[in-house]
Amino acid sequence: MISLEAITRDNKTKGQLSAIRNSGSVPGIIYGGNEENEKISISKKLLKSTIEKENFLSNIITLSVNGKNQNVLPREVVYDVITDEPIHVDFLRVVAGVKIRIEVPVEFINHEKSPGLKRGGVLNIVRRKVELKCPSEKIPEKLTIDLDGVDIGESFKISSVKLDSEVVPTIQGRDFVIATLAAPTVMKEPEKPAEAETEEGEESAQDAAADGEKPAAEGDKKEADKKEGDDKKPVDKKTAEQKK
Repeated sequence: MISLEAITRDNKTKGQLSAIRNSGSVPGIIYGGNEENEKISISKKLLKSTIEKENFLSNIITLSVNGKNQNVLPREVVYDVITDEPIHVDFLRVVAGVKIRIEVPVEFINHEKSPGLKRGGVLNIVRRKVELKCPSEKIPEKLTIDLDGVDIGESFKISSVKLDSEVVPTIQGRDFVIATLAAPTVMKEPEKPAEAETEEGEESAQDAAADGEKPAAEGDKKEADKKEGDDKKPVDKKTAEQKK
């Protein structure tokens, strides 16, 4: 379980809030349950490192406020629009038996054991998170879907996910799809081997010769030889004398 340390704050003006932020802390509030709302501040450095951890908003955190531990659930982090730094954080007290709505991430495992993915199939993820309604003490860390043995054409619906009896999806009345394993969108045509292209060229020349046609280069050569022969044809002596 993740742990964070915080201290109470007693500011009443915007200037005092700015002073808290300028000192390297982030103001926050704890609410829920029968207790009153509690104003706190947390080290920005510690908060940022915790936020960077996976699934911050769906993990129960042990928050130590002035040395007193209590379990809380992060509900919202407000960021500065210019610097993108956290400037406020809200926590909900975890009270046994109280049901809350929460989005839980979906995790896919054993990609390398899926025959469909090995054949080039594509995992289309419809929902990366699923909203659940459950007691705050029974929030699942994630929903796990095993791809072992899954082939092209198969789909994963919420009914295929094992949930506690008190943990139910907020979408009711239909077995909605979380992901599908689809066929490749583009099938690559195999390239023609170079040998096959050469053989096809030779076959075309042979077919042309069988039909009484000669390849262009050979026909041109013989025509040139014939013309040259005509130019070298001997002249009749009688005709030559008459010309003289």
